[in-house]
Amino acid sequence: MDIFLIIGVITGLFAIIVGMIVKGADVTVLLNPAAAIIILVGTIAAVMNSFPKDEFLRIPKIFGVLFGNKQKEKPAEIVKEIVEMAQTTRKNGLLSLEGTIQGLDNKFMKKGLEMVVDGAEPEYIEEVLSIDIEETEERHRSGALIFSTAGGSAPTLGVLGAVIGLIGALGNLNDTEKLGHMIAAAFVATLYGIFFGYVIFHPFGTRLKRKSHEEITSMRIILEGILAIQEGKNPKIIEKKLLGMLKPKDRKEFEANNRDA
Repeated sequence: MDIFLIIGVITGLFAIIVGMIVKGADVTVLLNPAAAIIILVGTIAAVMNSFPKDEFLRIPKIFGVLFGNKQKEKPAEIVKEIVEMAQTTRKNGLLSLEGTIQGLDNKFMKKGLEMVVDGAEPEYIEEVLSIDIEETEERHRSGALIFSTAGGSAPTLGVLGAVIGLIGALGNLNDTEKLGHMIAAAFVATLYGIFFGYVIFHPFGTRLKRKSHEEITSMRIILEGILAIQEGKNPKIIEKKLLGMLKPKDRKEFEANNRDA
């Protein structure tokens, strides 16, 4: 579970509630089922109308990726692994990778190295792995776009909810005691819409894009490393090239681990 993301959501709720208390507003006004229905159900409808069925049904899985904190192989570890394999193949040939391949958890790396051992042409390997990268990127882009669509729809639905609430309030002008409460409740839908749009949905979409960027970067490092191994390049040259694809923080981590080794 990604605790940092949960803390962010709780902080957003805290800001709204504390802000209302400081302003002297009645916090219980937030308990408005009608506003929640308009925003949440309306947003779901907007997403359903924007995406085909198969993409819409992926939303629970996308939430799993979003809130999951699955420990993936760090870029620095990937570079180290590739350099070690390059050293092995330089001494013992490409066929020496067969044993290493069986123990790999990274399916993308395993697929590429299997093609290398099988003697596939570099152009073919690059084409196949590049297609995998593009498909992964598109799948991630679609997931982020779902949240961006929800983020754009929720605030507008909030305005719609406020209009509906005001219509109800204006229809009961005779009951002056309830009129103020009804007008205040009408704007709760707007608050819900802005909160879900700009504190939840849009940030979730941005977070998915960042996670996608990290995964795609790792896949590109693996692709370059596999092609370099097949070409028989010097491990030191491979190391320098792949280190150039890392963020400064990951580069320092790699150098620190190498010093420890």
